[in-house]
Amino acid sequence: MNRYAVFHRPESCFAYPVAGDRLRVVLRVSAQDELDKVELLYNNKYDFTKKRYACQMDRCVTDGVFAYYMAEITLPDARFAYIFRITEKEKVFYYSEEGLSEEYLFQLAYYTFFQFPFINGADVMRVVDWTRSAVFYQIFVDRFFRGDHEKDDRYINTAWNGKIDRYSFAGGDLDGIANKLPYLCDLGVTALYLTPIFYSGSNHKYNVTDYTLVDPQFGTNEKLKRLLDSAHEKHLKIIIDTVFNHCDISHGIFKDVLEKGRDSEYYDWFLIDGDFPDTEKGNYAHFADCKYMPKWNTNNSEVRRYLIDIALEYLRMGFDGLRLDVADEISHEMWRQLRSEVKRQFPEALILGEIWHLNEPWLRGDQLDGVMNYKFQKILVDFFGAVPIKAEDAANRMNGLLLANTQQANAMALNFLDDHDTPRFLGLAGGNTDKLLCALCAMVMFPGMPCVFYGTELPLDGTGDPDCRKTFDWTFRDQREEYRDNFKNILALKKQMALSGAEAEIAEQDGILRISREAEGECVTAYFNTCGKAKALNAEGGGTLFALNYDGKMIFNNGAVVVKNKTVKNCGGKIS
Repeated sequence: MNRYAVFHRPESCFAYPVAGDRLRVVLRVSAQDELDKVELLYNNKYDFTKKRYACQMDRCVTDGVFAYYMAEITLPDARFAYIFRITEKEKVFYYSEEGLSEEYLFQLAYYTFFQFPFINGADVMRVVDWTRSAVFYQIFVDRFFRGDHEKDDRYINTAWNGKIDRYSFAGGDLDGIANKLPYLCDLGVTALYLTPIFYSGSNHKYNVTDYTLVDPQFGTNEKLKRLLDSAHEKHLKIIIDTVFNHCDISHGIFKDVLEKGRDSEYYDWFLIDGDFPDTEKGNYAHFADCKYMPKWNTNNSEVRRYLIDIALEYLRMGFDGLRLDVADEISHEMWRQLRSEVKRQFPEALILGEIWHLNEPWLRGDQLDGVMNYKFQKILVDFFGAVPIKAEDAANRMNGLLLANTQQANAMALNFLDDHDTPRFLGLAGGNTDKLLCALCAMVMFPGMPCVFYGTELPLDGTGDPDCRKTFDWTFRDQREEYRDNFKNILALKKQMALSGAEAEIAEQDGILRISREAEGECVTAYFNTCGKAKALNAEGGGTLFALNYDGKMIFNNGAVVVKNKTVKNCGGKIS
């Protein structure tokens, strides 16, 4: 046994409560080790030295480097102590806080056992109920649809369906979104994610001048209220992109500091090197290399109070959640305070953060509910891209991603193929709509909330910003009926009970990627063949089975018995 691979840590993704009386425990070992048995020895921490219960742990998954054993224990007592007993070739090892040993002195176990001193209900992360079946649709407001033809449109400098650049204004607005709500419902969407809508001089509105005034290009606060009411009448949720990392240099508070320097009561609301901020030199913290976006000092309690009050006001307006821009550059204290106040007043509000890299520190139940799942997006790009990675590699990376966080955080991750900051997936897949549909299906099958970037249903193509932000072509001139039907059928999968939980079985099977979900007796399994040739498929079990190839077609079998010993073809889309 590779003793250096054995690892466990309490109060982490290796041991956490999934309910007030239920604990999930995970032990990591080397993927190459063939162990006879892994057991969890446990009891009330005050009785552990006298008596212990044993629970056999199942080898649940591998990420290619490590294997993971898992058990869920329903506890009669919230005070929990445990160690691991590992049997390899009939030889027994114990693993505790002291590490791996061949002997263990239970009389002195109170020094070295792993423990949860007390599982407090307030520390159990709860999944926001409506997110379990959510299908999101992200809208870049200026490019979706223009509904208000009475507004002052002198700002519009680009024809609809014309060439887009970084300074284009096309005219999309809130009325346009409201007009298209029936279309979105028909598509299978249940939640909208809007990019910023409040007053700003840009087309994207990420440099905010006024946090509570809807930008006149998009409408008015009254029109926003009508949009929210209309969406809710149709059982649609709406979350808003909030920009609390930075503002625009035209924001009133920053303007006061520009004028008064250190004499301004707001001087410490920003991070300034010198007596006065200099917008030419950029002698203050700002977003990226954008000197016109000064960064808020969220170490300052007054700044936190100001921004959190804005967040609460958005939720009072009727928004169902917050997407927090550049969440990883803002103080953890800000997010802890925001979560506490938001969840106390709006327990069903979703708190979602933009974090591109490793995100576990934000997902411990005291800050964010979930994140924009860029890690998962990259796996889809690599597996369905022009030079696909192997199914085994994709399965290992997906499993590793799920093990990196709690099942609650996984359930509230926002999974997507592309967004306003990335190239369109269609281009990354070499223009192949079949690969796009395959990736869409894998996204819907994966634990979390699937999110479609507006226009993917056409599909829209485009490289990075600004090309990925083209206007929506409402003529549908390039949309094929078969593509549209498959697109809608894939989104409809989310209605199945099996896809509402946080669990998934992901593996490589004879060169094919298999994703299976099961909940409350319902099972859905998908097979993805990207190897360029027909593969024999032995599919056993019950529930819904379908196979997806590069032609994007699906075969459904909804009976109690699914097809067996069939062939997944790379062309033709049939199991035959």
